[in-house]
Amino acid sequence: MTIVNETLADWNKLDQASAVASILPCCGSARWARELVETRPINTETELLERSDVIWKALSPDDWDEAFRSHPRIGERRTATATAQSVEWSSSEQSSMARSSTEIRAALEQGNQLYEQRFGRIYIVCATGKSAEEMLADLQRRLHNKVETELQEAAEQQRQITRLRLRKWLDL
Repeated sequence: MTIVNETLADWNKLDQASAVASILPCCGSARWARELVETRPINTETELLERSDVIWKALSPDDWDEAFRSHPRIGERRTATATAQSVEWSSSEQSSMARSSTEIRAALEQGNQLYEQRFGRIYIVCATGKSAEEMLADLQRRLHNKVETELQEAAEQQRQITRLRLRKWLDL
């Protein structure tokens, strides 16, 4: 017998628009949220994560960019499109920034600008568990990626963030 997560059970009962609004902060891509909602009912965390991954990988680069834009830059608090839940999660995910030196924060800010000039999007990284120094090293490494390689790496980072946020969402 499968034990249904309470959050999923409630989400499965929502109308489509409410279900999309509820899950959207986990990723930031409206198409991802709509397509995930269309696969309901989803009864387990494993099902949720697997379906999310399949949908995410099939999305277009424009859909990925929409998700990327829902995140603040590393070291910042919010974006124009962020929900309150997304802002709270980003703040927690980037908590190591509060303990970083002024020099590291300045280097990350400069790196963010170089990244945006080079790739036309914000630098996205799954920051959970990473120090500011680790994120800076990753950013500096990724500045040397080819455009297509970097798009794939950014998409993978977003996939990881989405999985973490889906787990948090299940615990709300």
